[in-house]
Amino acid sequence: MSPAPPTRSPLSFAAVDLGASSGRVMVGTAGPGVLELREAHRFPNRPVRAGGTLYWDVLGLYRGVLDGLREAGRAAPRGRLASVGVDSWAVDHGLLDASGALLGNPVHYRDGRTAGAAKRAAAVLPPEELYAATGLQYQPFNTLHQLVAARGTPAMEAARRLLLIPDLIAYWLTGEAGTELTNASTTQLVDPRTGDWARPVAEAFGVDLSLFPPLRRPGDPAGELLGEVLEECGLDGPVPVTAVGSHDTASAVAGVPAQSGRAFAYIATGTWSLAGVELEAPVLTEDSRAANFTNELGVDGTVRYLRNIMGLWLLQECLRSWEAEGLAPDLGALLREAARAPALRSVVDAGDPVFLPPGRMPARIAEACRRTGQPVPRDPAGTVRCVLDSLALAHRRAVSDARRLSGREVEVVHIVGGGARNELLCQLTADACGLPVVAGPAEAAAFGNVLVQARAAGAVRGDLAALRSLLRATQPLRHHEPMGDQAAWRRAEAAVCG
Repeated sequence: MSPAPPTRSPLSFAAVDLGASSGRVMVGTAGPGVLELREAHRFPNRPVRAGGTLYWDVLGLYRGVLDGLREAGRAAPRGRLASVGVDSWAVDHGLLDASGALLGNPVHYRDGRTAGAAKRAAAVLPPEELYAATGLQYQPFNTLHQLVAARGTPAMEAARRLLLIPDLIAYWLTGEAGTELTNASTTQLVDPRTGDWARPVAEAFGVDLSLFPPLRRPGDPAGELLGEVLEECGLDGPVPVTAVGSHDTASAVAGVPAQSGRAFAYIATGTWSLAGVELEAPVLTEDSRAANFTNELGVDGTVRYLRNIMGLWLLQECLRSWEAEGLAPDLGALLREAARAPALRSVVDAGDPVFLPPGRMPARIAEACRRTGQPVPRDPAGTVRCVLDSLALAHRRAVSDARRLSGREVEVVHIVGGGARNELLCQLTADACGLPVVAGPAEAAAFGNVLVQARAAGAVRGDLAALRSLLRATQPLRHHEPMGDQAAWRRAEAAVCG
């Protein structure tokens, strides 16, 4: 689409950013030399298990979005929002019937229904052929595997529309349906070379692509808030909705404050750590598939070449387990104790699927240490140190593998997202990678969301490098230089890799 004419004064934008553990609506103000972000509303994202299935409470999330938009209107200067953008986690979706009604709560990617789906998929199309066509890493919960698992179910039979989570929220806000490309690229049904559907793959699996509304790209218009939404949120219309990098990692990578001309790796941290490099074209080699790297599409035609790592989910689940036992640990105190604990005493493979389901995380970490002949953490601080050492080690492996497989050099590692606040994790990552780490912004996904909206509205101008330059000029960042012995990390890596 053609860029909007430039504006004379900053505009305000609402970024709806839904994560796996919480949702937030942020108000961003952007203009020439101006970029500010403030939180309007934050709300929990609590999955619900019912009838043996783990669901997302998507109506509860939508309620949080509406409450957030009301607060965003109050927080915006002059009460006026120039646009709204929505991003969320990937792969999950809602099914709609012919009338547009939701056929049931979307199923959580951590639900066990996809067990065995990958094996059935491999019988249709060998993994190496599927990777060569779509460039997507193996994950048991990929959308394609979910569709394989759902084949023949009443909901799937009745479905006339499939909307990924951010597209579903945007549909309820506007009444207009679309499929945003950065998130669609996680379905294992998109060809990353063309940015269009991988039709031979869909045909092989019997996936009816007419279930998906037309593709949108970041910056495309996505409708306007419905009258009932404006009334509910106390907003003056019209308020356009703009497609952003609706996969939250796509928005987070757009929000990496990288310096033009300096080769960088990124680690978008939160429930997951997504670690890799930004490329102009996908890497579809067999070596890349064997290393389980994914080629997801990003803002401005970029490719997010990355590996999924279990991330701060490990720590979040430990905290939940300890709270359930009545320990109510203080995270700040635990991190200070963990910083004093012996380094690399025990490490686990942060990518091991054994850590994917919820529950009993400290016990599963202890079991993994015992199984590999390492000391079992003696207390919560020891477990936290094991988790953070293991994440830093996984970051090291992912950055090293991304360099090797893509041929892209790396001079600096940018950590964005919630983990950017964790100084110990950032320093350990610098130590493990042997590279300087720039930490921040913590709300990179919301910043990326706002910047794409602002450019579409004409509040800011330029390419991705220009957007990142505005981030660097306006946001506080922390710098961590590598310290310590690389040999110790090499020994730990050898132990984890067997």
